[in-house]
Amino acid sequence: MVRCGRHLVATLHERALVLSTCARHGGLRRDLVTLVNHQSCEGAKHEQRAALITGLGPDDYQRHVCAELGLDAAVTAVMGTAANMQYLGLVTRVWVDLSVTAIVTAGVSGNAGCAGDPAHYDEVNGKWAKTTVRDADAKPAGTTHGTINTLLFFSSPLSPAALARAVVTMTEAKTSALMELAIGSKYSTRLATGTGTDQYAIAAPQAGAMLRTWTGHHTKAGELIGDAVRAATLEALRWQNGLEASCTRSLLHALGRFGVKEAALKELLAREFARHQGEGAHELLLANWQSVVHEPQVAAAAYALAAVIDRLQFGTIGASSGYEALLNQAALLAVGLAARAELFAEVRSELAQAALSRRDEGSEGAVPEWVARVPEMVAAAMAAGWRLKWRRA
Repeated sequence: MVRCGRHLVATLHERALVLSTCARHGGLRRDLVTLVNHQSCEGAKHEQRAALITGLGPDDYQRHVCAELGLDAAVTAVMGTAANMQYLGLVTRVWVDLSVTAIVTAGVSGNAGCAGDPAHYDEVNGKWAKTTVRDADAKPAGTTHGTINTLLFFSSPLSPAALARAVVTMTEAKTSALMELAIGSKYSTRLATGTGTDQYAIAAPQAGAMLRTWTGHHTKAGELIGDAVRAATLEALRWQNGLEASCTRSLLHALGRFGVKEAALKELLAREFARHQGEGAHELLLANWQSVVHEPQVAAAAYALAAVIDRLQFGTIGASSGYEALLNQAALLAVGLAARAELFAEVRSELAQAALSRRDEGSEGAVPEWVARVPEMVAAAMAAGWRLKWRRA
């Protein structure tokens, strides 16, 4: 495997069984010699490159890439992405005679989604069409698009069934990395399971001493796949998007998928402090914004709040318990910010009075209504906690 500028080229030195999502030579193949992953465009506003790719079409564009690299297009499969090849994650895991190597490029900042989210396009007679004007408008814009591309190589042969099962294990491993980082969908309030443009190419030699016929979780082959792909995906995201565990300890990261965004939250906080005449408290909070949203107890309460909202939406917790469950977590967020856990009851009472005064008649327990008001609840909790932090004992 070599990196040539914005291209990553893997040469198969013996006859291999290859399964891939590549537009040309995709599916199951036995005649491929080279696999390519490359940065086909920049992440945003690269209209000229998009026009080239669209104008050439998948077959001619594949030949165009191969010509750039001096490769035989007839025996080469190509994947494209906006991710930088220098940010790849490369991990090898070994058991006895079997080694599994995962090479991943990954970005999730603008295209992460959950399987089953509303879609915005349909393929009609070989062309992509927006499903409705409303759906098209709902698609996130102005951010870097994301794609997770995975190359997976085996040192020992796999049966066609085992190769197909490896795709399941590989996909679960990729998703587990996103869950570990709490990546939210850009299209719903759910956690992301991947992106809408993820691709893969996996290869195993056609001949060898020990054939594997299954690659599920209970096998060592499955373990190696899962461990390698998860680690390589985490490494790629660390470099491409700056995502790692310590960088996700933010209230905004924990609750962003529920509408808690920085600009909107600051606006809500301004209203809260104006209501309580904070005497400079608002300006002080803004001056220390990064330390506030990354404060460990605030982040812990924000993740707990997100978990409660998830359980309410999924029906684990009854809707009639929603108001009190969310109120408890908001109060924890406030006393966590204040570093005054002993004032939990006082803060909860204050937040309850504020929430009750703003709630629509007959809305108690209505999950969608309270999900929509999560940003308001968080702003009220932050304002209350900040005032308490500097209140004289």
